[in-house]
This record gives sequence, structure tokens and C-alpha cells, in this order.
Amino acid sequence: MPFVEIGDVDGKTFDYVVVGGGTAGLILAARLSENASLSVLVLEAGDANLDDSLIMRPGQYGHTFGRPQYGWSFRTVPQKFVNGKECIWPRGKGLGGSSATNFAIWSKPPTEDINDWERLGNSGWNWETYEKYCDKAASYVPLKSSAPQVSKRDGNTMKTWRSPRGIGPLKIAHPQNVSDIELKLQEDRGEPSGTHIALNTVDPEKHTRTYSATAYLQPNLSRPNLLVLTKAYAHRLITKTEATLLTATGVEFSCREETALQFAHANKEVILCAGALKSPQILELSGIGRPEVLSNIGIPVKLPLHGVGENVQDHICAGMVSQLKDDVPDETFDLLRDPEQAKEHAELFTKAEGVSMMGIVNLTLASLHSFSPRAAELIDDEKHIIEENIKARNYHPGLVDQYRLMLERLDRKESGWEFLGMPVYMSFLRPPEPGKRYYSIVPISNYTFSRGTVHVKSDDPTVDPIFDPHYLEHDIDLQGLIDMVKYIRKICDTAPYKDVLAAEVVPGPEVQTDEEIIAWLKKALSTVFHVAGSLSMLPREKGGVVDSELKVYGTTNIRVADLSVVPLHFSAHPQATVYVIGELAADIILERLELR
Repeated sequence: MPFVEIGDVDGKTFDYVVVGGGTAGLILAARLSENASLSVLVLEAGDANLDDSLIMRPGQYGHTFGRPQYGWSFRTVPQKFVNGKECIWPRGKGLGGSSATNFAIWSKPPTEDINDWERLGNSGWNWETYEKYCDKAASYVPLKSSAPQVSKRDGNTMKTWRSPRGIGPLKIAHPQNVSDIELKLQEDRGEPSGTHIALNTVDPEKHTRTYSATAYLQPNLSRPNLLVLTKAYAHRLITKTEATLLTATGVEFSCREETALQFAHANKEVILCAGALKSPQILELSGIGRPEVLSNIGIPVKLPLHGVGENVQDHICAGMVSQLKDDVPDETFDLLRDPEQAKEHAELFTKAEGVSMMGIVNLTLASLHSFSPRAAELIDDEKHIIEENIKARNYHPGLVDQYRLMLERLDRKESGWEFLGMPVYMSFLRPPEPGKRYYSIVPISNYTFSRGTVHVKSDDPTVDPIFDPHYLEHDIDLQGLIDMVKYIRKICDTAPYKDVLAAEVVPGPEVQTDEEIIAWLKKALSTVFHVAGSLSMLPREKGGVVDSELKVYGTTNIRVADLSVVPLHFSAHPQATVYVIGELAADIILERLELR
């Protein structure tokens, strides 16, 4: 079918109503509609945006940010520990969600990071399960040459990952073109272990981005039992109480420019896939959440559930930028800032050439010990702070479990910190100089101890929630970044980096002391767009919102399948994990259906 109009949906009943046609939402829609006897409706707040060149052509990272057609421009409240800074939280809007607008990195977490989910009380959520569903979601497509791919410039080679695993509809591959500078920087085998050429969600035959819309929706457009309504903004769930449990009977929404309320009814289940920033809002507007939050804005409490909007976790970063030496011939994404160059490279793309054939590939994952000379001291200090707060009963039981697992990660020297290399100017503090080429090394903290919240501030569904990640509330989150900055400077002054990088532009030579680095970090601090945990999969008594089958506690038929269910964050870009959550959620639902 699947695109429909309001009249095809309003007042009608469907077996499953999926709220959010993003990464996981389209996976669920595709998998559930494989059963021809089931009807599935997807409500997506954004446009379809299918076959849009701004999405499909690789290399245009961040170009959709700030454009309402493609994304939400959320903003945090002023951050207490970051000098009152407000951070921008862009998120994908439209079919495919953030998988249509992200930086296309495909990476998996450490094994034990996923096993920690099971240790927190979620039976079956372990690495074995993760691998199974990762393979079900994606398939690796080798580049045409059977030999290691050769740089088009001087014959430098890169090693490629040639795994036979993966049978899924999403295609993942290495980008066709890896610049010489990326290859040279791969030669660095310093202390941080785990440097590699990352996989991207790209189709090496069509040279386009792959995402949940191309993999799960477009191949199934002819299914009569799959319906998609775009520009359908979900307000709240319609519920009734049955034997002390809440049952969702449908979804209230508004559509396009219409002010009238619309209703889609659900015969079996409503599945929230609106993301870690919107799914909590929809539950709270439906009367499901912390009583004090709901009563403050006059929402009747239908189901008290204290974990809703809590346990918010994020990855944080700050971009460091150096200018390339003039004699380095490499092209970078900086060229696309110039309209004439952008036009030229759009033409080159049609020949499978130019910067659009490149990707974000230079990742190094490291333990705190590998770059920080004071790692043991920082860890001991954090242990002391946590144990003192546990004794004082300042943490709820679920957070105690999480922190103890995080401390174990540090003791095992897990790679929870990331150095991300990007051939582009990546800083929001000052504009780049026109005509110059840059290389950014972005220090990223993946094991952050700070915990935040996402809560409604109005019963008006068009008003954004209060986003408060509590950035840098734990000092170890700041101190780790300080030492990453110092380490990046050290390697930039060492070959092979020294051979290709000229002067540091950001933060610049004027920033030297710890105090100056801290002041700069608090100005430059940014999200990596990886917010998770706002509807955590944990035991209810430990702050959980969903059980191990992703069903909301106290309900008969409301599930959540997006990054909000992650109980404890992990050291990887989350795209692959969202695909796993979507695939596993579909199997859970179908298995439950067969058992009835």
C-alpha cells in the first residue's frame, strides 16, 4: 500500500499501531507485516523523504541539521556543571528517523557491555542474542576487489573486514574512497588499541546511504496490510483499565496542518518507537509516569511508574581541529561548504568519485588507562564518591547496580573512550576559514557516570519536554576529557599525524593549562546524539519502565522499542544496537502472538 491519508486511518482499527517510523519503527512494521493476517499502521510525524539526495548521497554529514523537513532541533536546559550551556540535540524526523540523518557509522559494543544488560535483570539480553539479531538486520557487502582496497592516490592500502556473517536487508560496507590521510593515520599504533577502518551504512554498488527506509520499507511497499501515515504527530495513548492493568486501545494524534484530533485504534498492541527523547513524553502525556511530574502540570495519573524519563545517559564530546598542511593533497568534506565545489562533487558522485564516496571511518577505542597517566587516581576517586553515596542512600537500587558494573568496566580496562577522526572542520565555536582543509579528532566519552532526565513541562503535546542530561555532574566525566585533549595534542605532534597536520585551530595554542582546557571544554561540550535510557529495561522496583519483553510495567499491550530501553549505555555508536532492538522486539511480539 503503504502510504495512506487521514481518512484511511482516523477511527479505524489495526492490529498494531507503531508510533514513530524511525529506525526501529520501520523494522517492526516490516517484520510484523510479514504475517499477512496482521494489519500494521505506522504513524510518523515527519515527511517520507524517500530518495532525497540530501539523505541518500554520503558525505553530507550534518547538512540536514537545523532543517525542519529532516529533523527535530531539540535543546537541553542550561547545564549547571557546564556554565549554563544549552546543548542542541538534533534528531532525525521523517521515515528512517536518525538512520536517515546520522553519520552512518556501524559499530558494535564490547561483549561485556551487552552482557551487563542481562546482569541487570534482563534474561536473554546478552551478547549471543545481540550477534544473532545484528546478523538478522544487516549484511556485509564486500567491495568489488577481492584484494585489500587501494587508495586512488598513491597505492596505500587499507585492511577490510570480510565477515561471512549477516543476512539482513540493511547493507553495510566500507566506503569506496578512503583518503590518504586516513590511511596514514591508521599507521599509528600507539597506546590506544582498537584503531580500525569503520563500517558504514552504505551500498557500495549504488553508492548511497542505506537506512531503515531503504532496507525495511521500500522493498515492502506493495503489502496491503502495511500502512504508513506521514506528518502524523502522536499526542498520547488512549487507554482503559482492566483488572488493575492498563490497556492501550489506540493513539490520539494530529495530522499535517489539521487542528482536529484524530484517532487510530489498536486491536492488539501499541508500540512506541519515537526515540529516547519523545517516547517518555508520550507515556507521560498518557498519564503514565512519576506522579509528581504529572500532577504538576495537571495530567491525571493512570499508572504510577517512577522510572519514566529517568536514567538518561549520553555520550559527550568536544571537537579538536587542525588545519592540513598545504602540501597534503587530500580532499576533505570541507569542500562541500563551497557551493561551486558542492556542485562539482555532486557531478563526481554520479561517476562514483569525489568526497561523497568517502565516509567517517577512523575510530580508535581506548581504555582510560591507555591515555591518562592518572587513570588509577580518577577511578579510585569515583569509587569513593559512589560508595559514599550508596552508604548515604542517595542512589536508587537500579543506579547502584549500574554504577557497580561501570566500575567493574573500568577495572577491566574496557575501551570506554573514543578518538574519532574526521576529515572535516568539526567545531561549533568558530567558523572555519573558507578554502582551507581540516582534520578533526573528536574525543568522546562513552562511559559517562552522569545521569539526567526527560520530563514533560506541559500537557500540550507540541511543547517539547525538559531535556536535562546533567552533563559533567560526575567529575570523572570532565577529567577523562581533559586527559583526552592532552593525549590528542601529544599524538598530533608525533608522526604520522605531524607529517600531515599543521597548526591546531581548535582549541588553539592559547589554551594550555588545565583551567584553560576546562574552560574551553565547557564551551565546546557537545552531545554525540546518543541519548539512551529514558525508559530503561530494568526490574520495576529498580527504576525500570519496561520488562525484558519490552512491555511497559502495569500494562497489557504497550511496548517500547527504541534507544530509550537501554538500561546501561555502551561504548559504541548506537545505530547497530537500535537495529538489534527493533529486530528482537518483532520476534518477541510474534512469539507471544503464537503462544496465545
